[in-house]
Amino acid sequence: MKTQINFRFGHHLQFIFLLLIVFWCSGLSAADNLKSIPDSLNYVQYKGSVIDMESKKSLGFATLTLEGTNLSTVANSDGEFAFKVPILKTEGNVIVSYLGHKDKVVPLSSMKPERNKIELELLTVTLSTINVHPKDPDMLIRSIMNRRADNFSEDQNKMIVFYRETIKKNKTYVSLSEAVLDLYKQPCLSARADQIELSKGRKNTDYTRLDTITFKLQGGPYTSVMLDIMKNPEMIFTDDMMGNYEFTIENVSKIGERLMYVIDFKQREFVKEPLYYGKLYVDTESLAIISATFSLNVTDKNAASDLFIRKKPMGAKVYPTEATYQVNYREKEGKWFFGYSRAEIVFKIEWKKRLFNTHYASTIEMAVTDWTKSPVKNAKPTDRLKPYVVMMDEVSGFADPEFWGVYNVIEPEKPIEQAIKKIQRKMKSN
Repeated sequence: MKTQINFRFGHHLQFIFLLLIVFWCSGLSAADNLKSIPDSLNYVQYKGSVIDMESKKSLGFATLTLEGTNLSTVANSDGEFAFKVPILKTEGNVIVSYLGHKDKVVPLSSMKPERNKIELELLTVTLSTINVHPKDPDMLIRSIMNRRADNFSEDQNKMIVFYRETIKKNKTYVSLSEAVLDLYKQPCLSARADQIELSKGRKNTDYTRLDTITFKLQGGPYTSVMLDIMKNPEMIFTDDMMGNYEFTIENVSKIGERLMYVIDFKQREFVKEPLYYGKLYVDTESLAIISATFSLNVTDKNAASDLFIRKKPMGAKVYPTEATYQVNYREKEGKWFFGYSRAEIVFKIEWKKRLFNTHYASTIEMAVTDWTKSPVKNAKPTDRLKPYVVMMDEVSGFADPEFWGVYNVIEPEKPIEQAIKKIQRKMKSN
């Protein structure tokens, strides 16, 4: 059964993060493996993990940057990383950063190819650290938005990004799509939309585990880019929506030696439509948002369901139980650049004639691993991904680790790696 979906933009992020539910009626087919020439002679790869010095807990999504360059990578949710560095730059240093911790500079000469353990020291900061701090959080938010042109890139940039989307049924991964994309990022205040071009891609999907339905995520890469709330503030904080939120300056934290306001926000009680709640991390000097984590209010099941679901199977109720978002920025030469975004939506399916319910979780994440300032050309119209692209239909096959060559990727989580191996074995046996 083929489902026709109309892609539409709205003032909510979730209008772009469309999870399609369509009936599955096709057989399982093995995908052809994509092959590439190994490029390991041009780079050195370092693997390891980032943890808190005292608690020894993993620091998921910590950032690693090669000092003096735009090269970077992001650790996975378990704090594990894989960082590829050009062989001519292996005498440099890696700067490891994580919210609320001191930056750590690690010489590459001291790192091993495997099992590096990087410990970061926790920072404790109080409001008394800042002599003068704003008393009106609403005015602070408006000042933040008014200073976007001063704080964020005014150039067009061509960015190399790693993109991943996964679908998990209950506790088992059933689909994984990954891609290296060329992102043509427009200036912060430009009305022109960002453009995306596919460079490399691969996928694994075990359709037999998807029950009687198949989830397909539409527009995932563009959702990741739209999470750049400094380029797209209308997605969450428009002028006419400011009054719908209650802002509170919670405390002060640090990223490295940079002081940040931590601003808590939530929708006001009189607002009925589903809005967001979360935290903004704002540089106290420049008033640039350097990180944001927020969630959609899904208390009203029906209203939240209407925002996401476009088609559902008969005899079932489908609604989101969780929708969380994250976006991080990186600074260079006094300007901030889009660096990382992540979104996760968890759905619950209540079947009329079944004893147990089903939970599906879909996650997308995008990490900028390098970029080049303007002048750069736009993507060719024939090569651009469509805003409503379904990545699991756009790419095929799953290849060996050398497939990505010199490109930096986010280290897979262990459950994903195990799921891939199981799917590959099943495909080979069919």
